[in-house]
Amino acid sequence: MMAPTTLPHLTGLLEKHFGYATFRPLQEDIIKTVLSGKDCCVIMPTGSGKSLCFQLPALCLDGVTLVISPLIALMKDQVDGLQADGIAAAFLNSSQSMAEQSAVMTAVQNGTIKLLYIAPERIAQPGFEAFLGSIRVSMLAIDEAHCISEWGHEFRPEYRNLHTLRQKFSEIPCIALTATATPKVQEDIREQLKLSDGALFLSSFNRENLTYHVYAKQRSFERLLVALRSPQKLPAIAYCYSRKATENLAKDLQAEGFSCLPYHAGLDPDVRRETQEKFMRDEISIITATIAFGMGIDKPDVRTVIHMDLPKNIEGYYQETGRAGRDGLPSDCILFYSYGDKFKQDFFIDQIEDPTQQRLARQNLERMLEYGELGSCRRAYLLKYFGENVEFSTCRGCDRCLTPEVTFDATEITQKILSAVIRTGERFGGAYICDVLLGKNTERIRAQQHDQLSVYGIVKEFDDRQLREIMTSLAERKLLLKAEGQYPTLFVTVAGREFLLEKKTLMLRRPEEIVAVAKRQKQADELTFDEALFEELRALRRTLANERNVAAFIIFGDRSLREMAAFLPQTIESFQEIYGVSDKKSEQYGQQFLAIIQNFAATHDVTPKEMPISRKSRNPAEAILRKGSTYEETRLLVQQKISLAEIARTRNLKESTISQHIEELSAADQSLDVAYLKPTPAVFQEITTAFGKYGSGALSPIFQHFEGKYSYEIIRMVRMFLRRETE
Repeated sequence: MMAPTTLPHLTGLLEKHFGYATFRPLQEDIIKTVLSGKDCCVIMPTGSGKSLCFQLPALCLDGVTLVISPLIALMKDQVDGLQADGIAAAFLNSSQSMAEQSAVMTAVQNGTIKLLYIAPERIAQPGFEAFLGSIRVSMLAIDEAHCISEWGHEFRPEYRNLHTLRQKFSEIPCIALTATATPKVQEDIREQLKLSDGALFLSSFNRENLTYHVYAKQRSFERLLVALRSPQKLPAIAYCYSRKATENLAKDLQAEGFSCLPYHAGLDPDVRRETQEKFMRDEISIITATIAFGMGIDKPDVRTVIHMDLPKNIEGYYQETGRAGRDGLPSDCILFYSYGDKFKQDFFIDQIEDPTQQRLARQNLERMLEYGELGSCRRAYLLKYFGENVEFSTCRGCDRCLTPEVTFDATEITQKILSAVIRTGERFGGAYICDVLLGKNTERIRAQQHDQLSVYGIVKEFDDRQLREIMTSLAERKLLLKAEGQYPTLFVTVAGREFLLEKKTLMLRRPEEIVAVAKRQKQADELTFDEALFEELRALRRTLANERNVAAFIIFGDRSLREMAAFLPQTIESFQEIYGVSDKKSEQYGQQFLAIIQNFAATHDVTPKEMPISRKSRNPAEAILRKGSTYEETRLLVQQKISLAEIARTRNLKESTISQHIEELSAADQSLDVAYLKPTPAVFQEITTAFGKYGSGALSPIFQHFEGKYSYEIIRMVRMFLRRETE
């Protein structure tokens, strides 16, 4: 396969086929690398647009792109989405009849299919190698590539066979993609697929739009109801440990008035398929599921993911929480934590025969317990787990950072805990130390004669859960450490012994009590939209999806509907400016959505708003420079070298609005002199460095990085000058 001699107009293809104005961070670089004929390994979090990295270049290459995907449901949703955008795609899997499979293979041989999705198992099927020899394959794309690694949490032996496919097509580019890969898994992926000479694209694992909550597993159902009844918290997925638990939770939620169904591997396949389709089409709002309901879910508008029980490892937890907010909109991840859940996981770990895999499973479970008992930022812990450096002190997106910290004098309880660890010989884990301190009458304590110790039963003011949280805080402060091993034991560090000897004092965060679910802080650049109109548009989307037998988001995602409900476009031209409206979708659905929007505007006497140019995808310069526009008024004041703050006062608009005007005016007209608005060299360099770390897209990551040191307006001005320098 020869790479194109000249790169096509990628932004034009992006607008035409996918309805997006700009690429997300890394996407364009990855696409250009693939089109140059080079291999890539792409590690990007769920919802960051990995699929586009092989879908768009497939349109530019002669022949068919072969996509390896692990689940049938995932294939169908991606193919439905591509076809809805007018892209020739198909899949081959066991859900099709022989006649249907034959028709697909004929279409591929005739050159009418650009992307063909297959499962890794198909590679070994009789006759498939001969079929591959009869077609022109232009690129290999291996999705969910972590499945190839034995160090990953979802290892699939069939993925190991992909090295034969790689050898067969060694002359074409191969792109491997995953959202969940520790440094060790990344290394294994590259080794197994012979990608060591290829480019590694490693995006941040930070899902900024997700807010992480961990709450004690006490009155968890009541707290779940509080969360789900809050505005815009549905659709939701609730993960449970057992099949029985999913069914019981579904019944309880149904009794509270929610549209909910269970999903687990023990159900009839037809029932599972029907349940999943209802969820994808917004006919039900909640799925209660075991982890069997996992990678196959590509529903971008899931607003809440709940774990009713403890996951077995961080990778699985991260991937399951990654089902929330794939469209980039604010979403919540709630874990109801109890140390007692550990023993359920221990039972299955004991069944693992391979000693290495058993040890790895225990280590993974320990990391999950640490996460549940953290007294500090949840997001920082997740990022560090995946090998990412963390520079912020507060993420503003987890229960620890959102809940005001109430401290207490922990000197006495710390002395009791450290003394108990020492007096029991530093041979026991946290659970046992808690039992001793609380004075529990267990056979193990009696056998060790630890009921005779002075520390036995001396804690009255804290319960088991609160004690474990305090122990975790002590470990974070290096007063306690946990030894590695099958049954991790606690020991007191040198610093811990000094604390006891020198009678130091210590303030700690007060252990959690039953409180309301922490509320996410609204970001400055979040969109305000009419919720009544949004619901009307969702209803139309659901009807159209049912008519076409596709998932609801295939018609339009929530972000598209929110923009429609915010700006109320009145013509096809303005409708085409909405995020995610491709040429094909505008042609198919434009008039139906416009009819609802126009009727709503008329009956509610609502005036349509002018869409900011930064959100538009068609002819931005022409729109912004037209005479009489609101931008023209700002432009005249900029030409007079008036400060941003003064322009805002003169026009009676917010500084944030004026800074947006100026940035868009600058993009539309390079001759506009905005040099006087450039921040000082020191400020400019500091913010530029942050953009280099987080990318030059959204402003929120930069604002959070500096913890409010610089305003959104200053950050936007720096972004404006950086973009002028690269154009």
